[in-house]
Amino acid sequence: MGRSEELFERAVKVIPGGVNSPVRAYGSVGMTPRFIEGASGPYIFDVDGKKYIDYIGSWGPMILGHNNRQVLDAVIRRAENGLSFGAATEIEVEMAEFITSRIPSVEMIRMVNSGTEAVMSAIRAARGYTGRDRIVKFAGCYHGHSDALLVKAGSGVMTAGVPGSLGVPQGCTKDTLTAVYNNLESVEALFEKFPGEIAAVIVEPVAANMGVVLPDPEFLSRLRQLCTREGTVLIFDEVITGFRLAFGGAQEYFGIQADLVTYGKIIGGGMPVGAYGGKREIMEMVSPVGGVYQAGTLSGNPVAMAAGITQLQILWEHPEIYTGMQEQGQRLYGGMERLVEKYEKPWRVNHV
Repeated sequence: MGRSEELFERAVKVIPGGVNSPVRAYGSVGMTPRFIEGASGPYIFDVDGKKYIDYIGSWGPMILGHNNRQVLDAVIRRAENGLSFGAATEIEVEMAEFITSRIPSVEMIRMVNSGTEAVMSAIRAARGYTGRDRIVKFAGCYHGHSDALLVKAGSGVMTAGVPGSLGVPQGCTKDTLTAVYNNLESVEALFEKFPGEIAAVIVEPVAANMGVVLPDPEFLSRLRQLCTREGTVLIFDEVITGFRLAFGGAQEYFGIQADLVTYGKIIGGGMPVGAYGGKREIMEMVSPVGGVYQAGTLSGNPVAMAAGITQLQILWEHPEIYTGMQEQGQRLYGGMERLVEKYEKPWRVNHV
């Protein structure tokens, strides 16, 4: 028995399922989880000394590879001054200035601690801004584990959200309407059924959590037009796509501006960070300026900000990183496509 197996035996006795996030349980691949000791560049090492090529990159944020020297040095320097103050710091202002000056749709931004928290807060801001309660999401899109977003994924339009998890009361999802991704008619049907009641439409611009489903041509632009017409806030959940499809994320890649956008751990260089931002008039609804309450002791944590702003600066100053990723991706999924073709397998390799 290896150390990973031994650790898992210990873990299941004290952690639900032996892991702190369900996907780590390796249930879908029928293995015991690998317990990781460390990582460097494109490689990750487990506690048994095995070396792997890491295609996951902590689910996206390690866009520069593991232990990038500049990011690591920034974290070490900042940590020497203290880990958390629960008070304002200069680097939070620098991070906000950096993002708002480079992402056209983001006029103001608020730091939080995770993608889930960012989405939850953005929806609250949209409801406060519009004075409406209902929201529209798409079946198969994942927006974190807050109660209102944990609805069952159906194949058609759902006019009353059905909780997708035990512990979520029906009342928490009653205002969550579910449409069909890439099907604008399903969204229009909800607007017709609930005129003047929909506060926000939230969408993964690329539906990464159900198999990298790309938006059909015109879907996002027509969604933008519909929300503008109806006075509804369009939220792009860019926890996956932000600063990855391009520096400006899906908004830049597809040439569409959302009203609000949510970001995840990539803006923390892999540390626990999230953010939401967008139009000034919406963001000024957030406390302490407006009446939409949202707070967090660790929001804008200086060590996480140091990691994040260093990584974003590198990405901004070196656009060739994105070209290189595209070329590397083409080698990977292009090779997969050739194998599928060669062996005449009924599979599809989705990519963007």
